[in-house]
Amino acid sequence: MKVMIAGAGSVGSSIARELLGNGHQVLVIDRNVRPEGDAMLARADWISADACELSTLQRAGLEDFDVVVSATGDDKANLVISLLAKSEFGIRRTVGRVNSPKNEWLFDDAWGVDVAVSTPRLMTALVEEAVEIGDLVRLLSLHSGAVHLMEFTVPHDSALIGRTMGRVPWPADTTMVSVIRDKAPFPPSRDDVIEGGDELFFLTTEASHGRLREVLRETAR
Repeated sequence: MKVMIAGAGSVGSSIARELLGNGHQVLVIDRNVRPEGDAMLARADWISADACELSTLQRAGLEDFDVVVSATGDDKANLVISLLAKSEFGIRRTVGRVNSPKNEWLFDDAWGVDVAVSTPRLMTALVEEAVEIGDLVRLLSLHSGAVHLMEFTVPHDSALIGRTMGRVPWPADTTMVSVIRDKAPFPPSRDDVIEGGDELFFLTTEASHGRLREVLRETAR
């Protein structure tokens, strides 16, 4: 997969290292020159320029990329980059970093953003996951906030334990997409039996996630 990352700060560099380590082709665009002494980042292609400039994106050949990640520390820049990637180059998937929570409402398809990632929200979600086992945690919002990725860790005294996935009355517009058990993920089936400590991951709509929370609370008693 070919990924362009705008912004080589701590967030952009971390994403680049992870993608390079997983064998993806990465281009980083930043006004500063590439950092010295980082062997992993040295494997990426670099353009020292302003990613908000259409000419920079044309020089990068952005139309050949699969994903654009706008990871600068400036929300305005991230919105402009996402919009240009979608409207001018037809990029299939754009991911925008939200620096200020008050700007999160702007990061939607009107600005070409497919997935908005708010660092404060992710940090909050990780804290909640650590201390609120047995509660439903929102990890990400997709498609302009209409669909959410949610996580629920099954308490070891939950009434869910021993039930098959197919016996739980999941609400409409809700799909369990993965289970992590013993640090290993697997796709769930109706016949899989729920165990204590299972991490259940759901995709659900804005209208249904409240009902999903109720179902998990009712069946977890």
